[in-house]
Amino acid sequence: MASTDLPDATRDTLGSSLDGKPARPRAATGDTRLRLYRNPLRLLFSASTWRAAGYLAVYVFITGWLLFSVALTTTVTAACLAITLAGIPLLVAAAAVLRGCANVERGRLRRMLPEPVRGSYQQPDRSGLMAEVRTRWHDRATWRDVAYLIGLWLPLFILDTIVFSVWLTLLAGITLPIWYWAPFQHYPHGLTVHGVQFGYFPNGPNGPDHWGVYVDTLPKALLAAAVCLVLFLLFNYVLVITARAHVRIARSLLRAPADPLSEAKEVLDRPGPLGPLTRQPANGR
Repeated sequence: MASTDLPDATRDTLGSSLDGKPARPRAATGDTRLRLYRNPLRLLFSASTWRAAGYLAVYVFITGWLLFSVALTTTVTAACLAITLAGIPLLVAAAAVLRGCANVERGRLRRMLPEPVRGSYQQPDRSGLMAEVRTRWHDRATWRDVAYLIGLWLPLFILDTIVFSVWLTLLAGITLPIWYWAPFQHYPHGLTVHGVQFGYFPNGPNGPDHWGVYVDTLPKALLAAAVCLVLFLLFNYVLVITARAHVRIARSLLRAPADPLSEAKEVLDRPGPLGPLTRQPANGR
């Protein structure tokens, strides 16, 4: 039988194909709801852009630093008091707080992923505080929560803040013709100028030693808005890609460990390419 007669799932799961060439696993499709489109206008009006912006904004302004503060304070306090008897129940409580913080992020991932992310934590095999402490803090899921909530907070926060700030600045630049006249700047030599600075103007828009563009007229504002619009359409790709990377990092650390035999079990549960091997009796006999 030719190798092309095999189902695609079987060919992807096998370590090599029947023609002697290694089989390539297919890339997962639909792993997030943040889709990318070749047409920048379609991306602008799609849900992906605004869903990504909301996801990053909530992490930057609310959940990121808040969950980091709660997780770090609880974990450090419990660790410092672990040498005393009072630290034993605190260690149990700290693990529960970490799980609660991780569940908040799992809840946010529901809007980003087609399937919910569920954690898997070990349960103590006997009662008692020491058994609770030993089970919870020997559980890899607890340390994966620590890695995401505390260890990766700073790089994720910096990345999300920079990307979201640039995206928001470009979005505001599109509306520049409406409000360019409102800001004003007082200079030491008594000059007051209304407009928006894109650069360095220590002595006003017409003074020496300056660089950049000083938007103080409507034509300049329209030109700056057009440039911001083009850059905004292109930067939407950076925004969505950043949100997708954040979502994948969060999912990889906050989900239950994958079963290494899940693909093989799925193939075995499917009907084979040869069909049933049982022989049907002729004429009902």
